[in-house]
Formats: sequence, C-alpha cells, structure tokens
Amino acid sequence: MTDTTILHRLAETIEARKAANANSSYVAKLLHGGQDKILKKIAEESAETLMASKDGDKNQVIYETADLWFHCLILLAHHGLKPDDVLQELERREGVSGIVEKASRKTD
Repeated sequence: MTDTTILHRLAETIEARKAANANSSYVAKLLHGGQDKILKKIAEESAETLMASKDGDKNQVIYETADLWFHCLILLAHHGLKPDDVLQELERREGVSGIVEKASRKTD
C-alpha cells in the first residue's frame, strides 16, 4: 500500500514549478494561467472521472482519479495550501458522522 509520501513529493514538485517558465512546464502554465484555468482543468478531470465510473472501467477510474487529484494539488498550491491541510481536515472528521459533520458547518 502506498502512503501519503507521494502527495508530499508531488506538492514539492508543484511548488518548485511555480517559478518555472510556463513554456517549459505544464504545472507552471496552469499556475500562471490563474485560478480559472486551474478550475476548468479540475472540472474536465472531474467529468472524466465520472464517465470512467459510469463506464465501469476500474483502471480508467484509477487513471482519471489520479489526474483529478494531481490537478487538485495544483489548486491547493495556487492557494498556498499543502496536502497536509486537507489530511488534517480529514483526520478531524474521522469517526464523526457525515450527517453530524455537515450539520456543524451550518451557520445561523
């Protein structure tokens, strides 16, 4: 089983690519393109993940989910966030009913 180290390595690579030339790095091109470009790519990858699931192709679900997660890491970097920020939130929610957790987000 793979641990979260790969997420950290990818995040470090993405962070390093922030300063790269957009003509030489796909990540730099997305980051330099701004949030709308990143969000468009995430929407595209989300749709491809959904279609792979609908088609029942497990290998394609893995492939497309990897693409989606990668692009979400780029979005996190865009906002100055790291995988640990999300992992800490997931840990906070661990053992809490989804219904209870969602209700706790409601504001009066």
